[in-house]
Amino acid sequence: MSGFFGTALKNSCVLDLFFGTDYHSHLGTRRAGMVVHGDDGFSRSIHNIENTPFRTKFDAELDSFEGNLGIGCISDYEAQPLLIHGKLGSFAITTVGKINNQDELEKLAFENGMSHFYEMSTGEINPTELAASLVCSKNSFTEGLAFLQEKVDGSLSVLILTEDCIYASRDRLGRTPIIIGRKLDGSGYCCTFESSAFLNLGYEHDRDLGPGEIVRITPDGVEQMKAPNEDMQICSFLWVYYGYPTSTYEGINVEQMRNRCGGLLASRDNIEADCVAGVPDSGVAHAIGYSNATGIPYARPFIKYTPTWPRSFMPTSQARRNQIASMKLIPVKEMIKDRRLLLIDDSIVRGTQLGNTTKFLYNSGAKEVHVRPACPPILYGCKYLNFSRSTSDMDLITRRVIRDLEGDPVSEEVLAEYADPDTERYANMLEEIRRRSGFTSLRYHRLDDMVASIGLPKCRLCTYCFDGKGLCPCHSGNKQDETADKAADKEAE
Repeated sequence: MSGFFGTALKNSCVLDLFFGTDYHSHLGTRRAGMVVHGDDGFSRSIHNIENTPFRTKFDAELDSFEGNLGIGCISDYEAQPLLIHGKLGSFAITTVGKINNQDELEKLAFENGMSHFYEMSTGEINPTELAASLVCSKNSFTEGLAFLQEKVDGSLSVLILTEDCIYASRDRLGRTPIIIGRKLDGSGYCCTFESSAFLNLGYEHDRDLGPGEIVRITPDGVEQMKAPNEDMQICSFLWVYYGYPTSTYEGINVEQMRNRCGGLLASRDNIEADCVAGVPDSGVAHAIGYSNATGIPYARPFIKYTPTWPRSFMPTSQARRNQIASMKLIPVKEMIKDRRLLLIDDSIVRGTQLGNTTKFLYNSGAKEVHVRPACPPILYGCKYLNFSRSTSDMDLITRRVIRDLEGDPVSEEVLAEYADPDTERYANMLEEIRRRSGFTSLRYHRLDDMVASIGLPKCRLCTYCFDGKGLCPCHSGNKQDETADKAADKEAE
């Protein structure tokens, strides 16, 4: 995953840009960069942050930046922002998202006159550079950004910094957010992935960009260059997992959603336990909601060592993920021995982390370990965002279990049964995951309950990783399906 922040002020933007970008550090651990434009033109710096926090890398450079316009990013993959000189002039660009049809777009760029791209150390070209080339194939930034949104298979939100403004373009179906903040003293505006990034910087919420919307931001205002699209498929995992608790997307706060999620988990459960614990960090609010709904005490039988260990989905090496999963949680044995524990984690992806957590709880004397993931079983690897770089659906514990139960290949019709919590196949899958992981019991959040926890209609959410569906029927023009979908959303509320 990645995150970005941009600001346009009547005075120096450097400190706001520095702190605003740093507030996205939970979204990436590999690369970070800042670009500022001032009287002397563009100033840029990019650093590797795999072993050093963002602030440590950039703090000593702040005096070298000067200007009132700037963009910054935290990335888990490519180096950015990039400085580009093209037919539209000189500009900086940063992106969030995933391009699935990169080969097709490279060919299109060459057909449009692009002669070459720089290769990264992986042998691939930088997708942000590819995005810039497609923008430059048109006669204005607005036209180029709209063209880019039209051509990308996947999702891509973009910030472009020119000598006099910032262009912000939310991806076509709004899978990731772009939020506009307004400076309380009237000195300018910011645009950000996380709304929490500006809360301590003297901004207030202005508005969220709509899907595919493009705006031009200056210290004096925000001008809409392209109206938003009607359809939206914002990622539901924003609330469940990788969004920051203090952030709000589409008017819905992450922490409150997780509290509701835990409460709905509890409403379908009747387990007896001595305490409820959330797997830190994102499982904590879900667990508090469960505890509040049931009266089962909330406790912390293990603590995350926060000073140095990153979120464990970040490293690209499975061996490193395994090591971090086992090292970052430290048990409190006095709160574990002879107790029945109920754990709530945001999700089960590969099964490594929660399996290791369960083992050390048993090794610390736990009597029972009951597990309640805060989302449905993940059956499909995300093809729209880079929050997980799984190379195959077989990285998912669900798909490995289904393969062992069904053999190869498994049809979409059979997978649909495994996504349905009311089928025998679903029950068999859960029992096998429970057995392999050593849980005393296992119950996932239902998709309809998760949607109700968020509070948006299902047709406004992307739930692909849970049910394999892209655009909902209500986006296809099928009014009968749309009516049924709206009725289901009303019932869930």
